[in-house]
Amino acid sequence: MAELPPKRILMVDDDVALLRIVREALTSCLRCEIDTSPKPEYGFELALKKTYDLLIFDFQMPMIDGAMLFFLIGKVYDNADPPRIVPPLLLVSGKADEARAQELLKEPGMRGLIAKPFAINRLLDKIRETVPGIQSRP
Repeated sequence: MAELPPKRILMVDDDVALLRIVREALTSCLRCEIDTSPKPEYGFELALKKTYDLLIFDFQMPMIDGAMLFFLIGKVYDNADPPRIVPPLLLVSGKADEARAQELLKEPGMRGLIAKPFAINRLLDKIRETVPGIQSRP
């Protein structure tokens, strides 16, 4: 049986320490490639250059928040020729109970909101639920 290529994940969060922890956890537990950036504008560039199976964005970042970043990527993907499929989004947030965060869950493509601080297992479970076919490392 041929091995499937690893799934690709893009995570954008202005907390650099968190990015490092999550990257290590995901790459050790799942067969995936993960790109991370503390800067939303660089995350945006990556999303235009590469194809991802999942986006994980911080809800609150300076300048561009995770929801706005997702919206911008969606706009570009929709207008691409041929149109690109927008990957599902998981938002992480220190203010998950905020009304706006809850509103966002109704948006197409939004797959969940994970409150910070979170247990890595919770994130892993959510990723497995959101990305069909993602494989765990043996």
